[in-house]
Amino acid sequence: MKIQLRYFASVREALDLADETVDLPDGIATVGDVRAWLRVRGGAWADTLAEGRALRMACNHVMTDAGTRITEGCEVAFFPPVTGG
Repeated sequence: MKIQLRYFASVREALDLADETVDLPDGIATVGDVRAWLRVRGGAWADTLAEGRALRMACNHVMTDAGTRITEGCEVAFFPPVTGG
């Protein structure tokens, strides 16, 4: 399954990447699965996307949680929590 990934703000800076299209292996079915799969890349990927680290996710421009199922061609975005002042 191919999906589009987008990275914003400090996530983009840490990964030195704004977006990419990936072909996921079998068994990746949720946004949380995608996050775990990306951590396997190691280094900044493991640190930035670590389990328990405050991180917001969206699927097709809708805020979501790790259990949201993904579909062919969807867009998954990762970004830090936003605070205002």
